[in-house]
Amino acid sequence: MAEVSAEARMEAPAEKVWAQLTDFSTYGEWNATHTSFPEGAPATLGTGDTFLENMKLMGFPAEVDWAVEELVHARTLAIAGKGPMGVHVATRYTVTPDGTGTLVRIDGEFTGAAVSLMAGKLKDSATAALNESLRKLTALVS
Repeated sequence: MAEVSAEARMEAPAEKVWAQLTDFSTYGEWNATHTSFPEGAPATLGTGDTFLENMKLMGFPAEVDWAVEELVHARTLAIAGKGPMGVHVATRYTVTPDGTGTLVRIDGEFTGAAVSLMAGKLKDSATAALNESLRKLTALVS
């Protein structure tokens, strides 16, 4: 298993951050691992909804079949997916109002037999991608 996380404080209200975070038509503008939605961006976002995403993990293309596991408007989005080589991926976005700004945290988890072979590299690559994603998201909402 490889677990990663990153967080950033953004000088924008939580609703604005949430709106950008869940606007899948602009997902690629801030999400560093996203390359495309092969069946189109999700039109709705609710618990149980599913979507396919093409991503780059450690520089390699990967298709992940996601399902929304938890959704609390303007607070939490948790998705879990199945990727190549039996890898399971989970991502949790947490949005917390913080005075005049917002604290955003992204937690990720990778499990599966293939992960144990590359856990260190995967953790480093995924952490760098999370930090880049938060930097880009901050720029979009500030």
